Amino acid sequence: MRTRALASEFLGTLLLVFFAVGCAVLGVNFIGTLGIALAFGFVLLALAYALGPISGCHVNPAVTLGMLCARRIDVATAIGYWIAQFVGGIAGAALLFLLAKQVPGIHTDGAFGSNGYGDRSAVHINTGGAFLAEVVLTFLLVFVVLGVTHRVAVVGFDGLPIGIALAVIHLIGIPLTGTSVNPARSLGPALFAGGSALSQLWLFIVAPLVGGLLAALVHHVTHPAGEERTIADEVAAA
Repeated sequence: MRTRALASEFLGTLLLVFFAVGCAVLGVNFIGTLGIALAFGFVLLALAYALGPISGCHVNPAVTLGMLCARRIDVATAIGYWIAQFVGGIAGAALLFLLAKQVPGIHTDGAFGSNGYGDRSAVHINTGGAFLAEVVLTFLLVFVVLGVTHRVAVVGFDGLPIGIALAVIHLIGIPLTGTSVNPARSLGPALFAGGSALSQLWLFIVAPLVGGLLAALVHHVTHPAGEERTIADEVAAA
């Protein structure tokens, strides 16, 4: 496993959390839901071009699980990516927390861009509804990633549909749960928000992983094996 691939997953997840979640924490009153949705999509799009050729720019444990189930990476690579992503998500949230504390009037307790359901949801969606929403939303993201890449790396115009998909996912998901579809994105902010953000965190880890697994299974039916390249092929071609 290449060290620079792990560094890319760490850095990419850090930047995704800092900038995209940062828009929700610091800029919601200025850019609204549409602005936040576009921020997530644009940041992922930019990272896909910058880091895609290095690590595939998963920056999301659910995407990595989808890649593992699609047999494009091995277990050791997946574990390394998961560790890098979770640590990167925490680091990005820590940097954002430090910045937020310098802004008068910004409250971080119980919120801080974390995800939630019940009274922590804008529409008060219940637990079952939140779980279903996160599964379906993550399914779309991972299915698009698997469908447009057919390989480990994101190259050419692959990043465009992925970024668009994430933006659309946030448009519907923000009112429901705040939109996770990414366990690493959820963990970091929840650690600094504390309280009910932590007690509800389990859903935003489990549901996206279920969505990623289902996407890989459906992708196996819609896109038969034969075109995918392994991580070894990617390394050899680099």
